[in-house]
Amino acid sequence: MSSSLDLLSQPHHDGSDLYVSNAAPRLGETVTLRVRVPHEADITAVHVRLTPDAEPVFVDAVVESVTDTETWWSAEVVCHNPVTNYRFILEGGPSGYAWLNGTGAHLRDVPDAADFRIVTYAAPPAWAGEAVVYQVFPDRFARSAAADERPTPEWAVPAQWEEPVDLGHDVIAWQLFGGDLDGVVERLDHLEKLGVNTVYLTPFFPARSNHRYDASTFAAVDPVLGGDEALSRLTEAAHARGMRVLGDFTTNHTGAAHEWFAKAQADETSDERGFYLWDEDGDYVAWLGVKSLPKLNYDSAELRRRVFDDADGVVRKWISGEHGLDGWRVDVANMTGRYRDQDHNQDIARQMRAAMAEARPDALLVGEHCHDFTRDAVGDGWHGVMNYAGFTRPVWTWLRDKGYAPKFLGSPLMVPRLGGVSVMETMREFTALVPFRTVQHSFNLVGSHDTTRVRTLVGEDARQVDAAAGLLFTMPGIPMMTYGDEIGMRGDFGEDGRRPMPWDESRWDHRLLDVYRGLIAARTSSVALREGGLRWVHASDDALVYLRQTAAETALVHVARAEHAPVTVSTAHLGGIEGARTAYGRDLAPGEGSMELVADGPEVSIWVWPNP
Repeated sequence: MSSSLDLLSQPHHDGSDLYVSNAAPRLGETVTLRVRVPHEADITAVHVRLTPDAEPVFVDAVVESVTDTETWWSAEVVCHNPVTNYRFILEGGPSGYAWLNGTGAHLRDVPDAADFRIVTYAAPPAWAGEAVVYQVFPDRFARSAAADERPTPEWAVPAQWEEPVDLGHDVIAWQLFGGDLDGVVERLDHLEKLGVNTVYLTPFFPARSNHRYDASTFAAVDPVLGGDEALSRLTEAAHARGMRVLGDFTTNHTGAAHEWFAKAQADETSDERGFYLWDEDGDYVAWLGVKSLPKLNYDSAELRRRVFDDADGVVRKWISGEHGLDGWRVDVANMTGRYRDQDHNQDIARQMRAAMAEARPDALLVGEHCHDFTRDAVGDGWHGVMNYAGFTRPVWTWLRDKGYAPKFLGSPLMVPRLGGVSVMETMREFTALVPFRTVQHSFNLVGSHDTTRVRTLVGEDARQVDAAAGLLFTMPGIPMMTYGDEIGMRGDFGEDGRRPMPWDESRWDHRLLDVYRGLIAARTSSVALREGGLRWVHASDDALVYLRQTAAETALVHVARAEHAPVTVSTAHLGGIEGARTAYGRDLAPGEGSMELVADGPEVSIWVWPNP
């Protein structure tokens, strides 16, 4: 039998409203910070260490309240800089001294990198905190009858909807199944029943590939998808249902067939020549050496004007107006503006954010980042990132099948299989290195159009997907699923996973569909699951248990990848569980002062109760 007492007896603070009085302060405002200190920690005094203008300053905390199990301390701090770094120094305990930062309590000095952070930048759009995102690859999601009337572009290799994806290198990017935006409109009922409220479209610009990351213009919607009018029909239909729609823009590169690149090659004196990077031999620089994707050069003021400042430029044009998009996901955002000694990346993120705020103040901006995002996601540029590093990879290491080890986005080694403690430590470390607001507005995902499908990742036991989905819909962040994950679609790697959505429901895993619906409903019904902080309760090889808490509500989440020994949780350390309801999974069975959490295989349980 394993106990969760050790984690629950540790001091705790996070960026939720239970611990921070104002998550969106203005510069110079005072914010009240609170820290929970269980009596077992034996702490006699608490101080906050700040670093205004990079110089350490200490503020004494005072006792706010005392319960049978813990003492709450609070302190008022001034947000003197746009980013306020802080940590707590705890007096007492086994050594008389400890630091508390985003990775927990430490009996030694630690770098500032994992300090808690409050930022004074404008807050992300309020609706994003409610978002459940569904990624659509337009060519493979749904095909309307209108698609039959459109000519096939000369670059394409046409395919019937039921044909397998051809993975041959001479075909893979050009096989066209004919999905279109009106097809998405026709399938919004499926998304609404699932509980989705945000549609994220991979690129819709004209291109010479089925993925369309090689745009030939940013001024129009690909006629193969139905053109500009089809995008307007989709946004109008989605908005009528209370849904949002996000686009996908490649700030880093264009396609080699782009109208700008054609002018750049034809005229070395043109403005467009300066839009691209060129090497010493006069050849153009391509993204990761892929010659169909010439890389943009943000030394060019004219490029920036056309991309960000021009009302008819890509960033503003498509999010403007009654039926405009509700924001952008930016492809390879972390690589934009970076080449050799050039690094405009964070400046570009800020410029794009400012342009979007002027055109559509409630637009969401999320940057793709496949690596360590912690230096790039302070909160003044992207509202959040695609959280591959701090969510996807640790989930993969926990749930990938013992007999199937995929590679992760170009890695030369297979993904290892690790226990729950490693998952907790990885998530905790990445979460600690950025403001909590960035964590809350980042896309959590168990896979995407670029990766192995989660159903393939976990092997033959489909219940392992339950565990993956449980983490997806209950951890801090915006859950993002790829089309077809909810019905068990498979794929060994990105392109293989881009199969046409099977609309023959006899081919669906309906048990899994019910799991996704149930977990989304649990999230939608709980403010703690949407907005709460994260307090770890237990981690072992096969089980993860954690609390999501706001000032109003607490949610206790138990995710298991296999049957495991009972986990004993002290109900006293939960602050009382009166009024608890089962939001998903097993009914709660508390005993005298504790409860035992059990699992007979991969499963998820969620219990929610109001705070006293």
